[in-house]
Amino acid sequence: MDVSITVDLEHDCPPFLTTYRGVTDGMPRLLDLLSAAAVPATFFCTGDVARRHPEIVRRLVAEGHELGCHGDTHARFGSLDRENAEREIRDAATTLRAFGEVTSFRAPNLDFPTEYLGLLTAHGFRLDSSQGRHKPGSFFVQPSIVAGLDRVPATIAPSAVRLPELIRNALFSQMRDPVVFFFHPWEFVDMTKTPIPLDCRWKTGEPALASLQGTIAWFRKRGAAFRRMRELSAATRRAA
Repeated sequence: MDVSITVDLEHDCPPFLTTYRGVTDGMPRLLDLLSAAAVPATFFCTGDVARRHPEIVRRLVAEGHELGCHGDTHARFGSLDRENAEREIRDAATTLRAFGEVTSFRAPNLDFPTEYLGLLTAHGFRLDSSQGRHKPGSFFVQPSIVAGLDRVPATIAPSAVRLPELIRNALFSQMRDPVVFFFHPWEFVDMTKTPIPLDCRWKTGEPALASLQGTIAWFRKRGAAFRRMRELSAATRRAA
């Protein structure tokens, strides 16, 4: 089984907050954990975060993780017209590609109209991970190639990984290959007293780090290979 750890690198819990504690405090802890576990990950970063905190983007690239695109300002693409959608993609790509190759994309809130897929290929993207198998009506969505673009969906909402271990592991045993986890850096900061929705703040900080560590150990024990999204893209091509 292939497993991909992905992180949506954005400001804290949009649209409820405008702070960047996840970037400044959560990311160093997360990168340390991934380094200790020798697990490569994909970070879908906004242009906004890269401009404000270039040091964290340089670090994740230097440590061998894949840098992907999460739009420029974390605007929801479903609310944008085509001109503004293209601006979000173009401006983010320009900012992020100053740090290295960027060919993978994920829309904020997994909200990306299919009619905009052509904008991604036009701007040099090869993979889109803006679908979610955990969303209603999408459980059976499989990796596919659409208009020359590899589409590899996310598997499960990040809060589910923070469930009690027995429940979490029971969920894992039902997952289909490839498994794509997605997280946010602010989950690895204690947000339990922050005025955000309960599922966002529940068991954040150290418990979230421990849950991710346990998740990696569970899949590794079962022989899973940890892949960056660009590697899952190549696997999608081979299977087509």
